Amino acid sequence: MAADQRSKADTLALRQRLISSSCRLFFPEDPVKIVRAQGQYMYDEQGAEYIDCINNVAHVGHCHPLVVRAAHEQNQVLNTNSRYLHDNIVDYAQRLSETLPEPLCVFYFLNSGSEANDLALRLARHYTGHQDVVVLDHAYHGHLSSLIDISPYKFRSLDGQKEWVHVAPLPDTYRGPYREDHPNPAVAYANEVKHVVSSAQEKGRKIAAFFAESLPSVGGQIIPPAGYFSQVAEHIHKAGGVFVADEIQVGFGRVGKHFWAFQLQGKDFVPDIVTMGKSIGNGHPVACVATTQPVARAFEATGVEYFNTFGGSPVSCAVGLAVLNVLEKEQLQAHATNVGSFLMELLRQQKIKHPIVGDVRGVGLFIGVDLIKDEATRTPATEEAAYLVSRLKENYVLLSTDGPGRNILKFKPPMCFSLDNARQVVAKLDAILTDMEEKVRSCETLRLQLLS
Repeated sequence: MAADQRSKADTLALRQRLISSSCRLFFPEDPVKIVRAQGQYMYDEQGAEYIDCINNVAHVGHCHPLVVRAAHEQNQVLNTNSRYLHDNIVDYAQRLSETLPEPLCVFYFLNSGSEANDLALRLARHYTGHQDVVVLDHAYHGHLSSLIDISPYKFRSLDGQKEWVHVAPLPDTYRGPYREDHPNPAVAYANEVKHVVSSAQEKGRKIAAFFAESLPSVGGQIIPPAGYFSQVAEHIHKAGGVFVADEIQVGFGRVGKHFWAFQLQGKDFVPDIVTMGKSIGNGHPVACVATTQPVARAFEATGVEYFNTFGGSPVSCAVGLAVLNVLEKEQLQAHATNVGSFLMELLRQQKIKHPIVGDVRGVGLFIGVDLIKDEATRTPATEEAAYLVSRLKENYVLLSTDGPGRNILKFKPPMCFSLDNARQVVAKLDAILTDMEEKVRSCETLRLQLLS
């Protein structure tokens, strides 16, 4: 049977038989069968249109014609490995270098963010001669074994924390130990990293790297306080380690104000290694590691070459260049600032109206809405968040949750997400929250009547 003639039920049954249940779907109770997408919209097998608030991978929009054309045209000419001299890889590296601070001038190309973070770990260890890694609580850096080991989000459900991994508190000013009323949360959270490093050193451990998403996503759409990274880098460098900024979820103009999210920390902060993935190829498997000359030279001194069969292929680099061209041509970085600010304001109005909305945080088109059961305790409204996302799906809006309590609504749509999309999504969110509150009031009224 042709795939376009197969019913949703038949596809689901076939998937359940052939695909591991570890490979989970969004909305598992009632999955959406998506058959095509364009821009910020996805379409199911019945032709229904959904606003996509999930896909930061389709960075400049699903199936963007210029990106599709770039891949197709290069595929017709040449697609081979990067051991042959070719213009695309050097053109792409040069374009990327123009977006980064000058010290970050050596590039490695790969196929996925996980590969990028794994290479960053290798680079850090070769450069420092050390083994240990400091990470933030609830972090996720990829699915390879080396990265599961430095991802508390994963390892706490598996083999636990390795002796060479050290976990610092997430710099969360809403739920963490140092909150919005603290006089200097950046220094306070950085001092926690300093303490973690000191404790490790007292045990004879040596720090190779500090890994952090520039804006922790799985941790709950966290915006670290400005100055935090600079303070952390100082402590890590004193310990002989390097700072790795994971930009896989948040790079390439998503934050609006800057091209890279780490730049939110101030112009004087420069990581030693930056990793890129997801949005870099708009759905094509591309990833990159950028680092400094000293780090790269130490890796080269081993005499072992780094070869990645498809990393940096002519097609991958053509796609990467096309993504950069679209970002520039369509002014999507400025667009992210404008639409993101508008969406944040609409969501803050919801916070005033609905007690379940505890916090609205974000920058550009990276926004989190923290749902709570109680304002005093800030208890995560986990079940309510799941219900809300399910209802939004019924209203043709695709949104996901994350965070340790699975109570954070994550907005990270394609960068072409519009002002009108923001209005539509928040209007539907408002209607569902209002309905939820009315049902709670009805239940409370009924309970009181039964008691009387």
